[in-house]
Amino acid sequence: MKAVVVSEFGGPEKLVLKDVQKPVPAKGEILVRTEFSGVNFIDVYMREGMGIYKKGLPFIPGKEACGIVEDANGNREFSEGDRVAFAMGDSAYAECIAVPAWKAVKIPREIGMKEACASMIQGMTAHYLATSVFELKKGHAALVYAAAGGVGHFLVQIAKLKGAFVIASVSTKEKAERAKELGADEVIIYTEEDVESRVREICGGVHVAYDSVGRDTFEKSLKSLKPRGMLALYGQSSGPVGPIDPQTLNIHGSLFLTRPSLAHYASSAEEVKRRADDIFSWITQGKIKVKIDSVFPLEDAKDAHMRLESRKSMGKILLYLKS
Repeated sequence: MKAVVVSEFGGPEKLVLKDVQKPVPAKGEILVRTEFSGVNFIDVYMREGMGIYKKGLPFIPGKEACGIVEDANGNREFSEGDRVAFAMGDSAYAECIAVPAWKAVKIPREIGMKEACASMIQGMTAHYLATSVFELKKGHAALVYAAAGGVGHFLVQIAKLKGAFVIASVSTKEKAERAKELGADEVIIYTEEDVESRVREICGGVHVAYDSVGRDTFEKSLKSLKPRGMLALYGQSSGPVGPIDPQTLNIHGSLFLTRPSLAHYASSAEEVKRRADDIFSWITQGKIKVKIDSVFPLEDAKDAHMRLESRKSMGKILLYLKS
C-alpha cells in the first residue's frame, strides 16, 4: 500500500510517498481503509523531531483519519463496511490504518466523510477546552487565538453556544470577516493592533484565553486575563514557550496556567464518544459549521504541510486517499 514516510527530520520535503507493508490489526484494533486524513500541527512537530514529539525513524505521520472498516477483527462495536473516524491514532497518512477500536467512532449518515474527519482532533479539542478545561457559561469572556483556523473555528462557535462573550484574534482582515461570520463578538487583528490593549478596552480582561500560538502570544495572553483567569496554552505554532517563573502568575492576578492535551481529555471510549457525539449532533442540527480550507491528494502531503505552516489557512486541511 501507499503511505507518506518520514525517514529523516526536517522540512516539508521530508514527506515522501512510498510503498509500505499493509498493517495487520492487533487484538483490540480495527483495520480502516482511509478516505481522508487530517493535517495537524502535531504532524509538523513530529516531522521536525521537536522535543517530546520526536519519534523513531522512519515513521508514517498522521493522528486522525476517516474511512471504511475493512476488518473489524472481532470487535463487536464495528462491522466491515462501517464508516468511522478517529483521533489520536498513528500512521494516518496511509491507505490503510490499524487503529485501537476504542478511539474510533461511527459517522452518522447525515455527515459526510470530509466533515467527519475535520471534526475529530480539532472539534474534540475545542469541545474539551470549552467544556472541561474551562467550562464556559453565560457571563464569561473568552479570547480565542487563530479563531479562523482548524480548532479556532470550532471553539468560537462552541463558546457562543455556551453563552460566552468571544473576542477573536486573527492575522488578516479576511480572517477577521470569517471570525465574525462564526459569531465572534469582537475581532482583533493582532498584526495591526495590540491584543492586550484592545482586550482591556473591550471588556477589561477575559476569564480565559485559549492560545494555540505559544511563544509569540504567551505574554499577551497572560496580560489579557482578569484576576484568577486561566490561560489554556494548547498549542505552539510559533514555537515553544520558554521557562516560566510561577511568581509571574501571582503578579498578574493569581492566574491559572494549563498546557492541556486531547489525549488526556479523551482517554477512554466513553469520553471519546461523548465528545464526538456532541460535535456530530451540533453539526447535524446546524448549530456549528465545519470549514474545510483545502484538500490535497496523499502524494502532495508536502504542499499540505506548507499550507498549514504558512498560517494562511482558514479551517481544516485534509489529505485525500480514496482510490
